[in-house]
Amino acid sequence: MTDALKRLSDEGVAIWLDDLSRKRITSGNLAELIDQQHVVGVTTNPSIFQKAISSGDGYEQQLADLAARKVTVDEAIRMITTADVRDAADILRPLYDSTEGQDGRVSIEVDPRLAHETTATVAEAKQLAWLVDRPNTLIKIPATKAGLPAITEVIGRGISVNVTLIFSLERYREVMDAYLAGLEKAKAAGLDLSEIHSVASFFVSRVDTEIDKRLDSIGTDEAKALKGKAALANARLAYEAYEEVFSSERWAALDRAHANKQRPLWASTGVKDPAYKDTLYVVDLVAPGTVNTMPEATLEATADHGEVTGDTIRGTYEQARAELDAVAKLGISYDDVVQLLEDEGVEKFEAAWNDLLKSTEAELKRLTPAED
Repeated sequence: MTDALKRLSDEGVAIWLDDLSRKRITSGNLAELIDQQHVVGVTTNPSIFQKAISSGDGYEQQLADLAARKVTVDEAIRMITTADVRDAADILRPLYDSTEGQDGRVSIEVDPRLAHETTATVAEAKQLAWLVDRPNTLIKIPATKAGLPAITEVIGRGISVNVTLIFSLERYREVMDAYLAGLEKAKAAGLDLSEIHSVASFFVSRVDTEIDKRLDSIGTDEAKALKGKAALANARLAYEAYEEVFSSERWAALDRAHANKQRPLWASTGVKDPAYKDTLYVVDLVAPGTVNTMPEATLEATADHGEVTGDTIRGTYEQARAELDAVAKLGISYDDVVQLLEDEGVEKFEAAWNDLLKSTEAELKRLTPAED
């Protein structure tokens, strides 16, 4: 084992685990990852919970209790998922305290079926914050058009947010604008801005998956030479936008009020194409003030053979623009790709949530005691 994860941390990259299950909590594995692998946060999503709960490992007693109480399937899922997030938050609490709220965070997502409903998303975010009842929780809100005003409203109420499913540079700027507007709202309400935190989850590997597919369809040598370039270029230009926004006059006024920057979080960092190195979306996206949330396989690969060579983002902006321009010149529409990925992202999380509803409902029925 190298100590690539320590070097990554030393470069200013916060290492978060993109997974959670009750077994991971109760077995001591999460605590072990924090202690030995420099993990300082956890992200969850509907797909992660669907996989964890459907495995049944560790959930039997709570499901039996919920069945005895005859709760609805929606309520059962929220009781189960918030219990896991609460327990994980307690394990991470010392890190939260030692980093003044920057890390030691656990994220939980609003119901994905509400992705296009602003008012319902705000209500769900408030409910989740109340249910988990831990200061080191981040409520995940998708960066859909309806999600943007919800982000402003929730931040304005002093609730910390992880904005998810960001694919486009334009949408990312809108997310940062929504965050700053929320901070301004919170400031006007007299809230302590130092207590409000946020990350912006910019998705990486899925961009290559879609653009590479289109490059393969074109099939020329020029097209093939661009494979595996677009996702890194897109993320690097997102960091350039982050640097620009958080050095603006608008930010300076909030900074003076002790606000926290909204850190870029690299999400979807597991490599989908076996032709690429399995640490690609980690070691090639190193810059201070970022978060990289990794599935366990990517975390292990980085620990085992990741080559961390310092900052691999700043100084690449001109090349990144040239690579995205070259893709566009081949007739691949950036706007079409990122909109498709956002739509698919929402659909995938909704499908995972619906699968979770069905499997949990079946378990509740099976465990419901017979009437006396």
